[in-house]
Amino acid sequence: MPTLQVASRIALKNILLTTDFSETSSVAQPFAASLARTYGAELFVAHVLAPEPRLAVPTDRIPEEDDLHRETAQGKLLDFVHKYVNTPCKTLLRQGDLGLVIAELVDENAIDLLVLGTHGRRGVPRLVLGSAAETIYRAAQCPVLTISPKVPLDGAKPWSIQRVLFPVDFTGDIDNALHFALSFAEENQARLILMHAAPMVPWQYRPDVEERLKARLEGLIPAEAKDWCRLETLVNWDFPDEGILRVAEEREADLIVMGVHRGRVGLTSHLPWPIASGVVSRAPCPVLTVRV
Repeated sequence: MPTLQVASRIALKNILLTTDFSETSSVAQPFAASLARTYGAELFVAHVLAPEPRLAVPTDRIPEEDDLHRETAQGKLLDFVHKYVNTPCKTLLRQGDLGLVIAELVDENAIDLLVLGTHGRRGVPRLVLGSAAETIYRAAQCPVLTISPKVPLDGAKPWSIQRVLFPVDFTGDIDNALHFALSFAEENQARLILMHAAPMVPWQYRPDVEERLKARLEGLIPAEAKDWCRLETLVNWDFPDEGILRVAEEREADLIVMGVHRGRVGLTSHLPWPIASGVVSRAPCPVLTVRV
């Protein structure tokens, strides 16, 4: 895997925060606002109304009911912004299929980053049936920052990124995701922790395997970045999702950056969706997923 050649900083010009008006979505707001202020980005706050089922025989009341439904949602959206969003923003209200609408909003407003809160549900039934968070992951072509219920919140303390965790599995092209990890580390003068999970390695082989893997991890960092990058490399013997969560806890990570395959989110992906989903739903800090 070649070393990333360019370590330029990312530019976040437009950030989209999605909300369903729940407490879960409100906890994502401080993180979206913090990034908007740091990068001088415009913040959009969006709510998507579900498509309403139509009656078999239309009546004259349906348009009025639709208008009332939208007015109620618009009022809730403005109330949400007034109560929770402490930075200037634009509100967006749309109705339709969640995935299609999110994709349209990202495209129409040139969104560089999408921010959302998740209820933290996970497991095979949720993966099969889907969820709002998973729908947004599949629809958004831009990076997604997710805040799980495990993230501790302190309203009086701003989000400070001092340690960035970047899991690597050495498959696929990770340049785009690594670019984000390096940029966040540089912007915040943070420590960058590169880790690889290597389960099923017999204990007697672990010292040699660890040495080789750490050398590969360090080789991913551009030479010019090593002048400012406070780098830590480590190998974890857990399975990937458990290993990532364990390291995030032990190292008190403030941000996890993960690459997810650009194609179908499934079992053959770089950091497969069940792994990414397991981390996103239980992470003790925000997780940035970047399509690679």
